[in-house]
Amino acid sequence: MRLSPLAAALCGALAAMAAHSATAQTPQAAPAASASAAPVQLEAVTVQGTRDSYKVEDATSPKFTAPLLDTPKSVTVIPSEVIRQTGASTLQEALRTTPGITFGAGEGGNPIGDRPFIRGFDSMADIFTDGVRDAGSQTRESFNIERVEVIKGPSSAFGGRGSVGGAINLVTKQPTKETFASGSVALGTDSYKRATVDGNYLVNDNVAFRINAMAHDQNIPGRDAVDLSKWGIAPSVTFGLNSPTRVTLSYYHMQSDGMPDYSIPYRNSGAARTKANPDGPADVNRNNFYGLKNRDFQKNNVDIATAQIQHDFGNGLMLRNTTRYGRSTNDYIVTNPDDSAGNVPRGMVWRNTKSRDSVNTTLVNQTDVMAEFSTGAVKHNFVAGVEFSREETDNDPYTVATGNRDCRLEPATSFNCTSLLNPNPNDPWVGSIRKLGNTTAAKTTTRSVYAFDTMEFNKQWSLNLGVRYDSYSTSVNTPRYVNASGATVAATSLHNDSSFFNYQAGVVYKPLPNGSVYVNYATASTPSGQTVSDGADNLSATNQDLDPERSRALELGTKWDLLDGKLSLTGAIFQIKKSNARVQVDANTYALAGKQEVKGFEIGFAGHITDKWGVFGGYTRLDSKLKNNGTYGTNANNDGNRFPNTPKDAFSLWTTYQVLPKLTLGAGAFYVSKVYGNPANTLYIPSYTRFDAMAAYTVNKNLSLQLNVQNLTDKTYYTKAYGNHYAALGEGRSAIVTANWRF
Repeated sequence: MRLSPLAAALCGALAAMAAHSATAQTPQAAPAASASAAPVQLEAVTVQGTRDSYKVEDATSPKFTAPLLDTPKSVTVIPSEVIRQTGASTLQEALRTTPGITFGAGEGGNPIGDRPFIRGFDSMADIFTDGVRDAGSQTRESFNIERVEVIKGPSSAFGGRGSVGGAINLVTKQPTKETFASGSVALGTDSYKRATVDGNYLVNDNVAFRINAMAHDQNIPGRDAVDLSKWGIAPSVTFGLNSPTRVTLSYYHMQSDGMPDYSIPYRNSGAARTKANPDGPADVNRNNFYGLKNRDFQKNNVDIATAQIQHDFGNGLMLRNTTRYGRSTNDYIVTNPDDSAGNVPRGMVWRNTKSRDSVNTTLVNQTDVMAEFSTGAVKHNFVAGVEFSREETDNDPYTVATGNRDCRLEPATSFNCTSLLNPNPNDPWVGSIRKLGNTTAAKTTTRSVYAFDTMEFNKQWSLNLGVRYDSYSTSVNTPRYVNASGATVAATSLHNDSSFFNYQAGVVYKPLPNGSVYVNYATASTPSGQTVSDGADNLSATNQDLDPERSRALELGTKWDLLDGKLSLTGAIFQIKKSNARVQVDANTYALAGKQEVKGFEIGFAGHITDKWGVFGGYTRLDSKLKNNGTYGTNANNDGNRFPNTPKDAFSLWTTYQVLPKLTLGAGAFYVSKVYGNPANTLYIPSYTRFDAMAAYTVNKNLSLQLNVQNLTDKTYYTKAYGNHYAALGEGRSAIVTANWRF
């Protein structure tokens, strides 16, 4: 395993902590893998349930002013137990357990990194960590994640710009009121190696220190020449655990080095692509890799420092402030297996490239005031806050000499083209790579104010309200530079200044204490350039003067806690409408004239049917439709088409059963129906069903063993459909054995 000196030293330090905690604790049964004491963290609330419970009672954000049962919105919480049992090491792997989420590819102005789609809408810029927007393109790790909260439906009242389909909040591990040390060591097929450590030390009654670390190295199952190495560390300390004033300081560092993979080109049979005759991925060996080992790379670095201060005034009044500074880099050259110019039908692939060398910095300050009070017979749980943020991204991409797009004009010795059926990633490519100095500098500033209130009229009826106002400004500037052909390119300067107001309102009726029925109305606003801080090229001269797109949604749902509160069942029907979507009306003009609509329903389940049988998952149906999509170019024929990256049907199930006191067996089934890669619906990836399996054995109170077999049937399937050129493959079958320890 390729461990950095810092990671190696960290593992040794934490091993020493484990030995110390094992001797320092009074003799007692080992605490559960997920500490029962509530973490003292800025966004935390007590999580009710047993060690193996998949059911969660509350969201961590103070903007959720009622328990999830009484919240008029679809919210799925992926707890640490599901993350651990499924062997999920990344955010994308964790989100696989939640239906209704698909993933978009990089390229086309979008960087390589996490790009989830929720209910049909791109949510790349709608990922938060402990309630604070986590900007910057990156692939997020799970080693410091306690749980993942998925908020579905328009959520600009909660998070600000975007959030049309929903938002994702990552809840990190913070110091707790006990001393423990835990960790894992894993080995598997495809040279898989992974080690994690998690140590919490209670210095005294008021001070606790916690540190999490990870080192990981593997080849990617089913993909020749694709590998990944990464390591991370996340220390945190809390002062004032048992006092009215608590201060938590935390730091997160993660870096990775791997081979990026754009997978398989579309077959591009040579016939005109139509909705009736769409192109899917080329029929080639799944192991085919079209990149070049001596050229392609991807390196990521993420550093985040956070200070959280909270003061409890008593009588239900509390103040908390979060200040965060983050810096992330994304540096890569990746081969795009270009399917244009008629190469694929002739059995060739042009090794085009996409590249990035970006630095993103974020500074955020967020203050919340929480109060519980009554006005007459009405009880209020109220939150108000202000937020100031500045996000900056500089990108200086590479210029790579890749020859002529038509492989018939490329000499074989250039290796700018390769065989469709038998590519060689070890080809001795000798082209040039250089920088032109055309750094794109993007900057976004936001000033926001918001308020939320749950008004409980009696035990049956409550009203949940939320409002938010954002003042938003973004700019993108590129200096004058000389391009690869020697021509001078003029400097550009783009700006968009917008302000928008969003709200959500929901009525909850509880026919019984363990059940609720609700109706909710919510809005979202998407200004031009809203993802430039994540590195996307979505601010241009044609859209910089446009007002924000507006979306609204109506949702009717019900939530029930059954079997003495051990099992949660949820269901909802919903409709999301965007009535002023940006569409291109001619070569140089965009207008807010389009319409987009998603209708659907979903069901979810989380918890235990019996003390030994746990279940987690759900089903989502999405009927998406483009309307008034414009009459320019290919847009003219897109009316009535389905959204890209939006399956009609998606189902996920993770279930475990304790067959013996020390033996638990688990299985997962994940289905996603056909997904289109473009608005014209002429490119697609096929539906698939993937199966996983797990077995866990408790050796003693300090040690357990776990076997995960991912993609049990070695299914060839695709996870991302790009709008041109390529489709991204899912991983082949793998087996991983993990030893989990805790003292």
